[in-house]
Amino acid sequence: MTTGDDYVRLRRTFNEDAERYDRARPRYPVQLFDDLAAAVPAGARMLEIGCGTGQATVALAERDYRIVAVELGPEMATVARRNLARFDSVEVVAAAFEDWPLPDEPFDVVFSATAFHWVDPAVRVSKSADALRPGGRLATVRTEHIAGGTEAFFAAAQACYERFDPATPPDLRMQSASDIPRDDRELTSSGRFAPATFHRYEWESSYSTEEYLDLLLTYSGHRALPAAQRSGLLDCIAGLIDGNHGGRVVKRYLTELRVTQRLR
Repeated sequence: MTTGDDYVRLRRTFNEDAERYDRARPRYPVQLFDDLAAAVPAGARMLEIGCGTGQATVALAERDYRIVAVELGPEMATVARRNLARFDSVEVVAAAFEDWPLPDEPFDVVFSATAFHWVDPAVRVSKSADALRPGGRLATVRTEHIAGGTEAFFAAAQACYERFDPATPPDLRMQSASDIPRDDRELTSSGRFAPATFHRYEWESSYSTEEYLDLLLTYSGHRALPAAQRSGLLDCIAGLIDGNHGGRVVKRYLTELRVTQRLR
């Protein structure tokens, strides 16, 4: 993960275009929330870290969790409040989790979907434990782009990235899901959490050229590129999709739900 000043800058890029983020980012597999519900019953009091525009929060609220959602970006929080307006059981707070004062009443579960890795690593595990009642659950979600889908496109797109983004590792290729390790070392080494249970979901999403470029503009690394490089990269990718793949590509994802229990 990026660290230091660059990390702080990158995590704030998501707030620059909250409406695009809400429109373009894919939602999460329904089975994920069903599996979470098997560990955390309806009616539980939940703290969500980094709710974004509420994509996961809506699914959680529909399962009757009572949620306090903390979101770093004020524009993202505004869109989340709009998306969650019909749920009286949800409160959206615009704040950095690192700075947000924990309430006196502990939570039954702390949940974070594709945001936990953006929280300061010196804080995220210990403060999550502090937020929980003894025996409470920490549930985190990560999503990875994996091998599959329109593989010829992603192989060819590597040249676009190497040309326009100098940070691109040479000859980068997508991993299969089986090559991506299940990792709870950060949690167990703290002494505050038990070994985690992992649930994994592989799925695909189809994108037109416009939809795929829209998606790329929600990624921090793409948004942080200088304008000329970003424009060149997007033009290069659009040329591949339109010229070689009939204006549509398929991207394959791995989404992982990791659930652990507070020990102390």
